[in-house]
Amino acid sequence: MLAIRHLSKTYPGGTRALQGIDLSVAEGEVVAIVGGSGCGKSTLLRIVAGLDQPSQGQVAIDGATVAGPHPGIGIVFQEPRLFPWLTVAQNVGFGLSGGADRARQAAEVLARVGLADKAGVWPRQLSGGQAQRVAIARALVTRPEVLLLDEPFSALDAFTRLDLQRHLLQVWASVDPRPTLVIVTHDVDEALLLADRVVVMRPDPGRIEADIAIGLPRPRDRTAPAFEALRREVMGVLDRTLPIPAPA
Repeated sequence: MLAIRHLSKTYPGGTRALQGIDLSVAEGEVVAIVGGSGCGKSTLLRIVAGLDQPSQGQVAIDGATVAGPHPGIGIVFQEPRLFPWLTVAQNVGFGLSGGADRARQAAEVLARVGLADKAGVWPRQLSGGQAQRVAIARALVTRPEVLLLDEPFSALDAFTRLDLQRHLLQVWASVDPRPTLVIVTHDVDEALLLADRVVVMRPDPGRIEADIAIGLPRPRDRTAPAFEALRREVMGVLDRTLPIPAPA
């Protein structure tokens, strides 16, 4: 289990990015974090990943404190960040040790994300969606307990984004045991399509406003009345987090 306890982050100069974050995520659960710009979503993800340190509080996996980059945590960023001088298979296997076994593991995970035929090509030969699949494969190949995704599909067109959302769930469901997913997104529909729970944050400082259970079976139909009702609920909470404009 991923446990975030009493987490706060204050930057030099006094800017408070996060305050009092408490969040537990069960093994194999998918949680989406949404909120307006500046509410600390990406800061929270960086702290969970061990890439930044909190001012107060702690992050733990199965009771062990995360104090830096952790072998049980993988991360996928908005940009694929592939090494241009390595082939697709070499990018996927970069963090692994062992020659033949590394090649086998890279081939297996590339097949899982539907890119077995791209193992020998260079990153520049991939589409944006294919490159992000490679980034997901690279994060999964080490079999992390927790996979963090920071706006992973926001740079893609709508059709490719929808395809990758569905593909991510298929890959997640195919892994045993399933990793815990924590996804930061600005897209409410994406959060509702993917997550078991949607956590809504508010800014100044960043804190949790609501934790909403989804409870819809997968795959989900965004035109269904139950989906629309959840969309209205999340949007209503987001509206409460927006600053009230001063009168003219």
